Amino acid sequence: MRRHAVWGATAVSVVMVVLGASTAHAEGEGDIRVVKGVTNGGKSVIVGIDRPVTFRSTLTVKDNSGVKGLSRAQAFHRTSTSGAPVETTDISCKKLSSTTSACTATMRIDPAWFPWYSDRNANEAAGGWGMYGIANANDGDYWIYDGLAPFAFKRAATLTASATRVSRFGTGRQVTVTGALARADWEALKYRGYAGQSLKLQFRKAGSSSYTTVKTVTTNSAGRVGATVTAPGTGSWRWFYQGTSTTMQVASAGDEVFVGTTALRSTPPPPVIRSAPVE
Repeated sequence: MRRHAVWGATAVSVVMVVLGASTAHAEGEGDIRVVKGVTNGGKSVIVGIDRPVTFRSTLTVKDNSGVKGLSRAQAFHRTSTSGAPVETTDISCKKLSSTTSACTATMRIDPAWFPWYSDRNANEAAGGWGMYGIANANDGDYWIYDGLAPFAFKRAATLTASATRVSRFGTGRQVTVTGALARADWEALKYRGYAGQSLKLQFRKAGSSSYTTVKTVTTNSAGRVGATVTAPGTGSWRWFYQGTSTTMQVASAGDEVFVGTTALRSTPPPPVIRSAPVE
C-alpha cells in the first residue's frame, strides 16, 4: 500500500496536493473577487521522469478596501478524481492599485514523488487542471475560488529521427526515415514507446526555414515508425507529433540527407536522438 499524503495548508507552508477534483464553486463574503487567472504563461506544464518542474499561477484580485493576499492557493485535477503531488512553495502578491493586486503562487512537482503518492496509477494525473483557494481583503472580505487559471498537465515525450538514402551510390532519391516516439511513464519513472500515434514525416529543403509534411505514419506497438519516400532534394527530415490532452507535442531534430552527384556524406552521422519540444 502506498502512502497517500495530504499536508496542511497556509499561505506560508508547503502544501502537497494529492486531492482529486472538487465541485466547482465560488463563494465568500463581500466584494472581493478574482477577476483573472493564468498558469505557466498559458502554456502546458510538462513533466518528465527525473527533473523537478516549477511553474507559477498568477491571479488578479480586486476589492474596494485593497487585497490582503491569498490564504490558500493549490492546483487540482478538474475532470477526474486523480491528483498529483504538487507542492505550493510560495505565495506572494504585488499591489497594482489601491484596489487590485496580482497574487502569484509558485508550485513545484518532482517526478520522484509519483510512485508513492497515491494508490492510483500516477499517469491518470495527466489532463486538465485548475487552481482553487481563498483570496482575502483588507476589510475581512474573502472569496473561495475554484477552477480558475486552467492549464494542461502533460506527460513529457521524446521523438527521434534517422534518415538514410536507400542507395548510397549514384543519384538515387529514395530515402528511408525511421524514428521512435516515447512518453514518460510516471508510474515506473521510465520512457516507454507510445503505440498507435500518428506522426508526420516532414522535409525541409536545404536553405529553407520551414518544414512541409510529406507523409503520415502510425507508430507500432513499440512506438516506432518508418517510411521510404522520394526526396525532393538535399535537405533535412524529421518526425512531428501533434500531442494530446495528456501528452506533449514534440518534434525530432532534423537529420540531413544529401541528394545528387555528391550524395554521400563524408562521415555518416550517428542516429539523431535529440527531441525538441514545440510547446
